[in-house]
Amino acid sequence: MKKFAFSMLALMLSATAIFAQTWSADKAHSKLGFTVTHMSLSEVDGSIPITDSKITASKEDFSDAVFELTGDLKSVSTGNSMRDGHLQKPDMFDTEKFPTLSFKSTSITKVSDKAYKLSGNLTIKGVTKPCTLDLTLLGTAVDQRSGKKKAGFKAAGSIKRTDFGVGSMPSMVVSEDVALRASGEFVHD
Repeated sequence: MKKFAFSMLALMLSATAIFAQTWSADKAHSKLGFTVTHMSLSEVDGSIPITDSKITASKEDFSDAVFELTGDLKSVSTGNSMRDGHLQKPDMFDTEKFPTLSFKSTSITKVSDKAYKLSGNLTIKGVTKPCTLDLTLLGTAVDQRSGKKKAGFKAAGSIKRTDFGVGSMPSMVVSEDVALRASGEFVHD
């Protein structure tokens, strides 16, 4: 009986692996950005290059998808070289020790036809915290040139920078809340 149960478990796990599909980010059409408020007067936008991102899903509507993303903090850009240099320092992202940020989803909940709540773990500066994002499936298509399936998503949410040990300046100078947004095209492997 134990052999039968083990065989059934192995069969179910291999079936899940067979039907799971992997989608890789098209880096030319994917981006990760953030916005903070400076002195309660203006918004400062930044971008973080995506070095790796993928989706694994077995359902066509992505309702069981797992999203993974890695961003290059050493290449963060806000359009101001002095500020970009400061973001590399130990009091900010400390990119000598922590050159990347990462996100891996832990659950996805379908809210409506193309809207989801995506929860996962965000790691910045060696600190991992739960994070929930509003996720939208923008659509799916077949690429005319490659013949491969593609899917487009956008995600948005917010975090508190000090939860991750980023920046010791008061919130009157740089807002505590950081708006995150990501968008991308994913190609079926």
